[in-house]
Amino acid sequence: MITITTERLILRPLTLDDAEAAFEWTGDERVAKYMIYSTHESVETTKEWLRSIKPSENVFGFVRRSDGMLIGSGGINLKEDGFWEFGYNFRYDCWGQGYATEASMAMIEYVRSKYGNIRLRAECAAENTASAHVIEKCGLVFKEYGEYKSYDGLKTFKAKIFEL
Repeated sequence: MITITTERLILRPLTLDDAEAAFEWTGDERVAKYMIYSTHESVETTKEWLRSIKPSENVFGFVRRSDGMLIGSGGINLKEDGFWEFGYNFRYDCWGQGYATEASMAMIEYVRSKYGNIRLRAECAAENTASAHVIEKCGLVFKEYGEYKSYDGLKTFKAKIFEL
């Protein structure tokens, strides 16, 4: 997989060595609140997730260039219906600083550079207004409401679905 550099971030493949740093957000209830995964209870859970990532999934770790700290992760994947879907999450102390928009735009541009004009989709919990704002800043527009469940089935969210 490729490494992408932006003004403030390096997007690179995640490795098992990232488990401790990634647990900073995967183990934080505030970060996991609207995510499709439940809060990780231990670094071992985060290691299991890291081991499960396939290279073809376009999952990136987001490293802050100023200090080399891994501050989040995300990905962009082609779905069966022909839409590319993207998502992200970050350490709580990195929220509201534009990192999600910067990383998302970089992932989108990466896919566009490889495949040309693509169809995009993203969704977030309807209550997650900050994430909806990021998606809109990436050029997507609200399409409809939907619903998604966490992997473990314990959480169900009303979702806002955006497309371009």
